[in-house]
Parts: sequence; C-alpha cells; structure tokens
Amino acid sequence: MPSPTIPAALTRHAAAGGVAALLLAVGGWQAASAAEVPLVTIAPGSIQYYTTDESLVNGMPARPARLTATFHKPMQVMKRLVSQAEYAECVREEACRPLNKDHRGELDPNRPVVGVNWDDATAFAKWYSARTGRNFRLPTYAEWAHLAGEAFKEDLRLDLYQLDDAKNPAQRWLAEYAMEAQRKAAAEPFPQPFGTFGTTAAGVQDIGGNVWEWTNTCQVRQYLDAAGKPILPPTENCGIRVVAGSHHSLMTDFMRDPKAGACSVGIPPANLGIRLILDE
Repeated sequence: MPSPTIPAALTRHAAAGGVAALLLAVGGWQAASAAEVPLVTIAPGSIQYYTTDESLVNGMPARPARLTATFHKPMQVMKRLVSQAEYAECVREEACRPLNKDHRGELDPNRPVVGVNWDDATAFAKWYSARTGRNFRLPTYAEWAHLAGEAFKEDLRLDLYQLDDAKNPAQRWLAEYAMEAQRKAAAEPFPQPFGTFGTTAAGVQDIGGNVWEWTNTCQVRQYLDAAGKPILPPTENCGIRVVAGSHHSLMTDFMRDPKAGACSVGIPPANLGIRLILDE
C-alpha cells in the first residue's frame, strides 16, 4: 500500500517543530482549538513592594526603595499559566517560535509551557489577542505583585540589608549566601500540573511555584551619592526584563533557559512561563 502524501504545510511544521509537531498534525493527535484560558478578577487596591531598580552607591548595591502602587479598577488575569498545548497551537499556526528540543515534545494541556523567553511570551500574547478578539499582554512587575495577592512574598534577601554593619560588611553577604544555598536545595525543576502550588483567595493558581513569570518591566539602574540622591539620570535597558516568582530576577529577554546564564538576581529561576492580563 503506498504511503500517504504529507501536505507541504505539514512538512513545514515538521521542519519547524520536529517530530512532535508532525505527529500533532497527522498522527491522530490533532488537537481541537484550545479553550480560552479562564480569567479571574482582582479587586482594586494597593500593594507595597521593593522596586526592582538597581541602585548603586559607590559601586555597592543600595537598599531598594519601598514603593506603593494603587490600582483603581478591577484587573482581569489568567487564572493559570499558559499551557503547553496552548503554546503548541500558537506554534502550529506559525505565530510562535517552536520551543527548543528539550521542551518541544511537551504538549500537556494541564501543565504550564516553560522554556519560553520574553519574545515568545509577547508573540503568544499577540496571537492570543487576535484569536480572542481582546487585548492581552504581560503584566508589569507592580501589576504582578498586585494580582499575586496574599501569595506575594517580598524577596527575603532584602531583609538582609538590615544586617549592614560598617564594622563588618561581610555579615550580609554571608547571610545571603546561606539563604541562596537553602533556596537551591528546595527547588523543584519540572513543571507540575496546574494547582500544585496552591490558589489565592482571588483564584489565581501557582503564584510563587516553580515557574517564574515574564513581566514587561525593564531593567533600570541608577547611581546614588552617599545621601541617596541620584548622581545621574536612571538608565533603562529593555533588553533585560523582570521575571517574577518566589523572588524576582532580571533576565535577558532572549533567554529561554534561565540556568544557561542571565542577569539574574539570586538563584536563577527553575522555569520561565507566561501569564497574561486583559488590557481593556
């Protein structure tokens, strides 16, 4: 019996996405269009958080400023992270770039897509907005802290600035090293089913789990004098973005694997994923 002819479009999928993409198209795995990701509503309110800006005094990190962000309107946010199956659908429609080979076969509708960079997340947001007819985007870090609700925990490293001692400047660095070693030991490297890491009172799942979330906030660096006043105007670098999770990190926007090297704060995140907010 002659082999069936594979249409050229499917061959392109195979070339772009590998064996998994071809099987999705012709091997009986053809997925129906993914259902729209459920949204939850975050009530208006205020959040206090430390800025993610990097402040330097005489070349040494200064204690970050404490900020308050107030949101006057309700915010609608994805209940869960974008799934592997949803990202794969974006790839099939050639609106998103195929994942690297280590993640390309991950197609589970009940687990978050990981191994995505900021460009991937932004491309998915554009595709998903066109697909739903509504405008979705990545949150800012302040918006992420607000939507995280009671699950938002300040980075414990910031408390170590209280340990500054002019007579023993190594005190904080030693304490930070011990804290980072504990973080690394507790990390779970593989994406888990949705809900594994709990749900907030507002209904948002897996905040602070093992998948950090891309935001639209850019890296900002400023140089201060000993009195804390700016020496130069702050510089913004949008080739580096803030990712948010159990602590924040600064990540080069093209990085898909945070452990491969990045401008990260603390222990690199285990995984990078996507959660969008509705911008109406």
